[in-house]
Amino acid sequence: MSIVTQPLTLEEFLKLPETKPASEFIDGEVIQKPMPQGEHSRLQFKFCAVVNEVAEPQKIAIAFPELRCTFGGDSIVPDVVVFRWERIPLRPSGRIANRFEIYPDWSIEILSPDQSQTKVLGKLLHCSQHGTELGWLIDPEEESILVVFPEQRVQLLRGTAELPILSGIGLKLTVEQVFSWLTL
Repeated sequence: MSIVTQPLTLEEFLKLPETKPASEFIDGEVIQKPMPQGEHSRLQFKFCAVVNEVAEPQKIAIAFPELRCTFGGDSIVPDVVVFRWERIPLRPSGRIANRFEIYPDWSIEILSPDQSQTKVLGKLLHCSQHGTELGWLIDPEEESILVVFPEQRVQLLRGTAELPILSGIGLKLTVEQVFSWLTL
């Protein structure tokens, strides 16, 4: 006897309780993210801190870790998203909204061991298709960063290569500098 289950709609998925680690709704499928490990957590924390130190005081942008973004028929939780100040969803009171139903301006994914690079790249390409200006796929094992530009143009950077940063954010970073955050 086989049991046939109906696929969930995006609306039904969004009504489910949150999971830890987060689950995402991609192409009609529910996928739970892997539990972050040491390198992943350090890169995620440090990246948010570096961007927010430069961009937040000047009201240019804010970096958010693990923020659910629902757009284009999917609901994803990138490792880090950066939103330009004027695009941050707000409540009528002026407080930040809980639901972000728009694409991020910059989406960053950090590849975890045993995670499919193709699936993670697929999330960045989805972002690019819907208006995201910049995407990074950080691969700690390879010490490389795959950059996704508009029109889904992709570039692989290593070593002393300077990384593209969301325009308006006065920050310069190389691939080496990002991976130096892993050495204490």
